[in-house]
Amino acid sequence: MIVPILYEDNHLLFVEKPVNIPVQEDRSKDKDLLTFLKEDLKVRYQKPGNVYLALVHRLDRPVGGAMVFAKTSKAASRLSDAIRRNAIQKNYLAVVRGKPPKNRDVIEDYLIKDRRKNKVSTAPPHHKNAKKSVLEYEMIDSRKDVSLLSIRLHTGRPHQIRVQLASRGCPLYGDQKYGKDVNQPGQQIALWSHTLAIEHPTKKEEIKIHSNPPNEYPWNF
Repeated sequence: MIVPILYEDNHLLFVEKPVNIPVQEDRSKDKDLLTFLKEDLKVRYQKPGNVYLALVHRLDRPVGGAMVFAKTSKAASRLSDAIRRNAIQKNYLAVVRGKPPKNRDVIEDYLIKDRRKNKVSTAPPHHKNAKKSVLEYEMIDSRKDVSLLSIRLHTGRPHQIRVQLASRGCPLYGDQKYGKDVNQPGQQIALWSHTLAIEHPTKKEEIKIHSNPPNEYPWNF
């Protein structure tokens, strides 16, 4: 596994997550990103015993791009608090099937998750388990039957981008779960964590990290 380091200091580790790698151990028992990074830190800094590295947010297994990990408990606590307050700016790039109804919009839904099926769907606002989900998108370009969107998340619900866009007739390219009618088995989902902007947990200054998707189809269409 090759994991590019985008930024690192005593408190933070920003990396570019490879696609199709789980961020932490799951039922597949495949090598996960958190374990790999702990082992890498242990070797690079010749640390005895266990290495501290905290997972403070997640990306779906098929999604690649920028992620931040906390190297100290102080950083973990402050980053977790920032995420609860929606104080971390997360921007994504996505290639979707079709063309959204507007070139730019803020969309809002209430989402519920079926944990047994690991699938999310929209629900009425009054549903007892529904959680408000908001994202903002801007269309960068559109060619033939696909469009490239820049997306800013205002909430961080499971599968949020995938479900909200699919519910508007624009499922993500390659998404088998929410766009099986227009995507083929084996296609890689086209969702990428493009930018993370946070306040440094000790320096109190903004750090903004970018990660660009690979130069391959459908990103380079």
